Amino acid sequence: MSQSPAPSSSVLAAFGAAGTPVPLPGGQGSAWRAGALVLKPAAMEPETAWRAGVLHHLPEAPGFRVARPVPATDGSWAAHGWEAWRLVGGSTDPHRADEVIRAGEAFHTALAHLPRPRFLHVRDTPWSRADRLAWQETEQAPDFPLLKPLLAERGTVDAPAQVVHGDLLGNVLFEPGRPPAIIDWPPYWRPAAYASAVVAVDALCWYEADPALLERWSHLPDWRQLLIRALIFRIAAHATLGGATEDDYRPFVDLVLDAG
Repeated sequence: MSQSPAPSSSVLAAFGAAGTPVPLPGGQGSAWRAGALVLKPAAMEPETAWRAGVLHHLPEAPGFRVARPVPATDGSWAAHGWEAWRLVGGSTDPHRADEVIRAGEAFHTALAHLPRPRFLHVRDTPWSRADRLAWQETEQAPDFPLLKPLLAERGTVDAPAQVVHGDLLGNVLFEPGRPPAIIDWPPYWRPAAYASAVVAVDALCWYEADPALLERWSHLPDWRQLLIRALIFRIAAHATLGGATEDDYRPFVDLVLDAG
């Protein structure tokens, strides 16, 4: 994925950033480091303000760390279409899916009291549309044959919804001697275990995880239904963005449909 343009001098000044911006790897190619700050385009300012407000006030916890937001000089959480965060130490490791799930569980426990964010119903991205398809809030599906058996298997989910992190596997940083750090939070309103199901599906599809991963977390409520929805979410987003093939997903569709 190509890197987005660097933040301008006005953006750097607005957040008091020092040094020449350096592109950061991963994600959507939009993040830049400037001194001790990470700068990213604020795609949707109500979401930026909500997320920053939550993470600014979130207490420290033993099971996870978070990147803390940095306000602009005028006190707002976005300036010139950008947002800023404190740089946190560590590196991602998508082969540590169990640890990512455990960090996500601790994070979601800390968020369980939050009400549903109002901006979610107007967010319109390939991922938000795929999420709505997975949860039967729309039936506008990409023309991708492997989606059909998954869509047909959607059933009842009894677990309550709450705010969750919808893309944990590549956004948890590990650093020796410190709790995992959770970054780049795309919020969704779903059962907490759904975020774990997305981690499991991502690990299987893209990082050759042992299928025993599914069994290790099968005690989570509605696990099979959440795996089905997580796979719909990933396939639909991938198909919309282009490049998805049946060979990419066929083994995992069969595995998830057979999961108990």
